[in-house]
Amino acid sequence: MTIRVVVADDHPIVRQGLVALLANEPDIEVVADVADGRAAVSAVLAEEPDVVLMDLRMPEMDGVEATRAVRARRPGVAVLVVTTYDTDEAIVRAVEAGAAGYMLKDSPTDALVDAVRRAAAGETVLAPPITKRLNDRDRRVSPYALTSREIDVLRAVAGGNTNAEIAASPFISEATVKTHLIHIFEKLAVSDRAAAVARAYERGFLSI
Repeated sequence: MTIRVVVADDHPIVRQGLVALLANEPDIEVVADVADGRAAVSAVLAEEPDVVLMDLRMPEMDGVEATRAVRARRPGVAVLVVTTYDTDEAIVRAVEAGAAGYMLKDSPTDALVDAVRRAAAGETVLAPPITKRLNDRDRRVSPYALTSREIDVLRAVAGGNTNAEIAASPFISEATVKTHLIHIFEKLAVSDRAAAVARAYERGFLSI
């Protein structure tokens, strides 16, 4: 199956570089590239992509608002933030808006391509420097300080449920599921779902 991608970035060189990078992948097709958030939303509605690569700082509508609009109108589309900004606030705002992941523009090219595939598959994706930054920030917090809701989410992940399936509960949204996963990754010092489940079993949060 071909992964359909929209690229949104207001810097032509960056945008064209991402388009060229993805054009080399046989299973990925860039169906639109745009220079602002409003155009990104329009492109999603017109092209029905699987993934949007979304910059954060753009004219007309910033990446967070564009992400929120995309997720509201096309909840099946994964938004992968690709930015130079790695502040805690930027990360949390993007995830709470519904972003499927957060990558930095200086990430290795193969990591960006892999992130597109993982986002299309429904995974939450964090660049290693982002994971490290959040881990460093959370060293002040006990690694055992998972909340009961975070453990519930981990249990659902261990059962093979996607974010959307976990969010089928009437009391939790998919954006909230992603926020819980980000916090779980931080506290367990891991960068993906499989590692989080493995670490949770190691530390006794989950039992077979």
